[in-house]
Amino acid sequence: MAFYHPTTAFSTKGKVLVVPVVSVANVAQLAADLLIASLSLDRVGIFDPRNLVPVVGAREEGLPGVTTPLELFGRDNVNIAVIQQRSPALKSSKQDFVDSLLEFIRTSGASAVLIIGGVDMSNRTDPQMLTPTCQIIPPGTPALTSGPLAALTALPIPVYTSPISQFLHSDEEKTAIPFIPGGGLSRRILSSIPDTWQIPTACLLQYVMEGDNREDAQLMAAVVSKVLQIEVPRWKQPSSWNHGLFGTPHDQTLYG
Repeated sequence: MAFYHPTTAFSTKGKVLVVPVVSVANVAQLAADLLIASLSLDRVGIFDPRNLVPVVGAREEGLPGVTTPLELFGRDNVNIAVIQQRSPALKSSKQDFVDSLLEFIRTSGASAVLIIGGVDMSNRTDPQMLTPTCQIIPPGTPALTSGPLAALTALPIPVYTSPISQFLHSDEEKTAIPFIPGGGLSRRILSSIPDTWQIPTACLLQYVMEGDNREDAQLMAAVVSKVLQIEVPRWKQPSSWNHGLFGTPHDQTLYG
């Protein structure tokens, strides 16, 4: 079975792929929601969900069909496409999922890839408290000095370093990518990028804690738009945030 199934005619060639990683506070998914809603991106394809925790739900704005665990959003006249992931990879299928995702990216014709994720705020060092956002450039990626990610080299976003040893496991698991507490599959994805990778790739991480993370998502989406030099006239929250982000309100009569 193919990993990607287009639902409408759409080409990712020349576009920047934004890839949120399921991680602490779901800040990357919320930022992706903001980008999708604010840029009026449409669902253009779905991915094989066999390696992800099964989930299904209604679509935004009452659109027909159902929401699936992994979908692609884009629009012909917008130079980015956003992959939205709504459930984590199954424990036994993490590497299979990462391999399929990277193979899709490799063959997509994308001009660049920007991976976004969260990192546990409680694991910061004192210098890391000066900024909520940091970056990782995986080894082997083409230079970012020209192309869609060039702005990242000029922005005051520090390189991420981990306060925790990155060599917690066996020698086989040692990589050049530092340990990312709460980062989900961020480190695995970055570590799995081969030396022959031809697509400029970067990762943005944001320090967050669990809670109401809408403001954190707004900040991350704003940083993404700055890095990719995208004009967003007005940030728009998806309608589902009004009734589904934290569940339905409690019946107040329960409290007298």
